[in-house]
Amino acid sequence: GAMVLHLLSARGALDEGKVRVRTLTLPDTYQDHDTPERMYAQAGLDAASIVKVVEATLPAREAAAERGGRLRLA
Repeated sequence: GAMVLHLLSARGALDEGKVRVRTLTLPDTYQDHDTPERMYAQAGLDAASIVKVVEATLPAREAAAERGGRLRLA
């Protein structure tokens, strides 16, 4: 189930509906040991990387407003 969700969301197959999903997971590769902050950043799991994924996944604010969307980013 989780792998199917991961594959469908990574390919954007769920974007046509009202829900957009992106899974954020550790990469399936070896990571050199480092500080937790650097390891999360390298894996794309730090705050800045998560914000980028959210912004790339959500429709533009103007497009959402035209459709009557109520989600707002602070």
